[in-house]
Amino acid sequence: MGELLIGCSGWDYPEPPPKGWLGVFYPSKKTKKLHYYSQFFSTAEMDSTFYNEFYSKMTKGTFVGLARATPEKFQFSVKVPKAITHDKKLSVKRGAVTEFEEFLDKISPLKTANKLGVILIQLPPSFTVSDFRNIEGFLDRLPRGRDYAVEFRHESWRTEGPWEMLKHYNVAAVMTDSPDPDLQFLSDIVVTADHAFVRWHGRNDKFWYNYLYNKEELKPWADKIKKIKGQTKTLRGYFNNHLGGKAVLNALQFKQMNGSLSNNEKKAMEQVEKYLSGEKIGIEQWMLDDQA
Repeated sequence: MGELLIGCSGWDYPEPPPKGWLGVFYPSKKTKKLHYYSQFFSTAEMDSTFYNEFYSKMTKGTFVGLARATPEKFQFSVKVPKAITHDKKLSVKRGAVTEFEEFLDKISPLKTANKLGVILIQLPPSFTVSDFRNIEGFLDRLPRGRDYAVEFRHESWRTEGPWEMLKHYNVAAVMTDSPDPDLQFLSDIVVTADHAFVRWHGRNDKFWYNYLYNKEELKPWADKIKKIKGQTKTLRGYFNNHLGGKAVLNALQFKQMNGSLSNNEKKAMEQVEKYLSGEKIGIEQWMLDDQA
């Protein structure tokens, strides 16, 4: 059976104002968030690299610091910058590979420290199966020795060709749970590499990422995970329903379903559950105001 690593898509969110996960998960404003987070989870997905306003300010030193702030076996899965996946659409002719190599160099301290999990290539919804040549040409030039995963976000990829291509390059097809009915096929078990990757986005079709899974909704995934573990060396899963700290509760619940929790993990789960059960923050209204 393969190793199972469960975490959240990020560990520090500013919304909803003014507290983010403060009080929900983090004890105080003085809490060193990543250090605290790493006491409960052995992995985290890093999405900030996707956005240029954050990524452009990062240096190799940023990733040296992340490696030093976490325990020895902690892993970061890192999302490829939007400029490569969305703007250049992985086009070799437009310089996507060159920019990707620069990205690998910037995050190289994580690999040096043995803390690099998966490199996540999330495609935009506009990236359809008609762009097959783009992704194939890009994957063909990927440096080996790293775990890669591709997240499709258009229904046209529901065909055998993409899965065979990913198997050829030992790239994981990201399995997802989301409210988009056209993407339900991505929740099926599809193993295309010696590792696997799952993302839970929530099921709120109005506001993605603002959804708390109940245990009955998670149980079918627990069964899927057992099957996937039997086919891979490592399975990494991340809860992306981050609004209000919901990802923390679901991630801990899912860890419990697939094993056992320490006393500290149980206390943290109970704390988050208690907070969310009495939640008074109007997240939906905050999002409406923010988008106005």
